[in-house]
Amino acid sequence: MDRGFDMSEEDVETSWGLLSWLASCVMVFGGAVPYVPQYQEIQRSNSSDGFSTRVCLVLLIANILRIFFWIGKQFELTLLLQSVVMILAMLAMLHLCCAVQSGNRVSTKQHHITDLDLRYFWNWSGFEDYLIFCFGFSVVCAFITFIFLDSVLFIEALGSLAVLFEAMLGLPQLLQNFQNRSTHGMSVRMVLLWTAGDIFKTMYFMINESPAQFWVCGVVQIVIDVAILLQVFYYSQDAQIKLG
Repeated sequence: MDRGFDMSEEDVETSWGLLSWLASCVMVFGGAVPYVPQYQEIQRSNSSDGFSTRVCLVLLIANILRIFFWIGKQFELTLLLQSVVMILAMLAMLHLCCAVQSGNRVSTKQHHITDLDLRYFWNWSGFEDYLIFCFGFSVVCAFITFIFLDSVLFIEALGSLAVLFEAMLGLPQLLQNFQNRSTHGMSVRMVLLWTAGDIFKTMYFMINESPAQFWVCGVVQIVIDVAILLQVFYYSQDAQIKLG
């Protein structure tokens, strides 16, 4: 029997190692990829009205919390790097949205985090306001984590809180679409990439036996992604009926 195509155990291990490395790269950078088409859509239309910047809020909080969760419970380094990349991606999205809104602003009235006006929370005029929020939130998290670092209960609660926020990633967009009765200005490709990415990472979490909080988060995200895609279909049908 010709065994020329048989792979040695060393070849199998090499192939598996390569696949594992590729999967890790996808995990690190894949989460930020869906925002590329939305970034391009905002640039093209010179409007950020269709995109909910509260998606950025949710992801910034989730990934800052995840970093401190990693300090208390050092899981895969891949997930830590993913959080760093995602934070940078969300800051880039906020920077673009602020630039576009500043160019389109008719009123000279501006709102800043230092106004301490909750009515305009996360609807500030300057990008630096969002940086101040992230810095302040990180300092508070660092202080509390330092105090309770030896508490297993606190660390697990921190991890659960991080994935709870991440699981709510698509909820602001879902609610904004519902409020607008439209998905105009929202990149459908972004949501499709969300869905594909959430399915991939949920499988990754299960295969790598990551903490249960992670794959539960993935399942919830998939459900919300599907709901947004249903909105795309429903509102497009509704628009056609009105035009007809």
